[in-house]
Amino acid sequence: MEITDVEAFPVNVSVTPLDEGGIAPYVTNHGQVTDVDRMVVRVETDEEVVGWGEMRMFLSPAATKSVLEEGIAPWVLGKSPFEVESLRRQIFIEYTNVDMFFAPIEVACWDILGKTLGKPVSTLLGGKTAPKLNERGNDPVQEADDAVDVAYCVGILPPEESREHAAKAHEEGFSVLKTKAGRDWKQDVTRIEAMHDEVDGQLNFRLDPNQGWRFDEAVRVAASLDDAGVYLQYLEQPIRVDAHGTLAKLRERTTQPVGPNEDTYIQHNLTEMIRRDALDVAVLDMTPAGGISAVRQLAGIAEDAGVPATHHCAFDLGIRTAAIAHTVSSVPGFTLPPDTVYYAWEDDILVDPLTVTEGTIPVPDGPGLGIEVDERKLAEYTIDV
Repeated sequence: MEITDVEAFPVNVSVTPLDEGGIAPYVTNHGQVTDVDRMVVRVETDEEVVGWGEMRMFLSPAATKSVLEEGIAPWVLGKSPFEVESLRRQIFIEYTNVDMFFAPIEVACWDILGKTLGKPVSTLLGGKTAPKLNERGNDPVQEADDAVDVAYCVGILPPEESREHAAKAHEEGFSVLKTKAGRDWKQDVTRIEAMHDEVDGQLNFRLDPNQGWRFDEAVRVAASLDDAGVYLQYLEQPIRVDAHGTLAKLRERTTQPVGPNEDTYIQHNLTEMIRRDALDVAVLDMTPAGGISAVRQLAGIAEDAGVPATHHCAFDLGIRTAAIAHTVSSVPGFTLPPDTVYYAWEDDILVDPLTVTEGTIPVPDGPGLGIEVDERKLAEYTIDV
C-alpha cells in the first residue's frame, strides 16, 4: 500500500454563543474566539483506503495548506502509511517545526492502518489501559472504560457568569473545569473562588493564563488560592516559556501544581523540565509533537519520571477529538482528563458527531479513528484561500 495523495481543506466553524448556552466569545489572554479555522487533511492510498487528520492553522489557511501540500506531501507520496515512525523521523525542512505539519498526516496514517486491519486505533496502540484514574471518585477503575473523562473549558468571564458555568459543568457530570486567565491576576483568583464556592468544592479546577503572569504574580495567585482553601489540579503554563529555572522556583514557592503546556511543544523541553523539577503535570499535544507516535513517546517520558500527563485542547473538531480519545485511553502515561470544547461547536464535519455525556467522550469503536467525514459538510465549511 502506498500514499498517492495528500489534500488539505481549510474549514471555518462557529462556536456556540454564550447567550445560546455555549462559550463564545471565548476570551483568553491573547484575544477571543467566536469561530475557528481548522485544517482537515485527507490522505489517499493506491488501495482506495482514505485516512483523515486535523490541525489548527499556522499563520493563515493559505500558508498552512501550502506547507502541507507542497512541503510535506512530497516526502510521503509513494511511501507506505504503515511506516509512520520512519516517516516521522526522516522528514526535515530547515528552519521549520515540521513535526506540527506532519502530525495530521501521521494521524491519517493511523486511521488508514486501522481501516486496513479492521481495528480501532486504540487497539493498535495496545488496547485501552487499566487501571485508569476515575476523577469522580479518585478511585482506580479496574477495567478500562469505553469513554474518557474530559475537562470542561471556559474563557475569561465575570465571576457571576463563571459561577453559572461551574454549576453547569457540575450538573452535566464533568469532574474538572479549566478556565482561561492572565489579564488580571486578582480577577483570576476571584473567578476561581466564585466557581469553587458555587459547586461547594465539588469540581477540580485548572487555571490557564497562557504565559500571562510574571513570576511574582504567579506566586501571589497560588498563595491567594491557598489562603482561600482552593487547591487546583494545576496552574497551566503560568509564566513565559523557556524559563525552566523560574518554573522550578515557582514549584518551591507554592503547593499549587504546575503544568507546563506551551513549554512541552518543543520535545526536549519535557526532559529538561523533569531534570530541573520544574513541573507537576505534563500538558501534552500530539500536533506540535508530531502525531500520535510522538505524543506517546512524550507520555512515556513523563510516566517514567512519575509525572502525570494530560492532553491539550485547541478547539478540535471531531477528527482530532477522536484521535485524542483513542490516544489518552490507550497510552498509560495519560492519567488526567484531556481538555475539550467539543460540546460548544455549532456543528462538526462528521456524519455522526461525537457526544459528550456525563463529562465523558466515548472512544469510537469502528476501524481506524472510527469516524466518517461528511463530504457535504466538508464542502459547506471549506473556505477559499
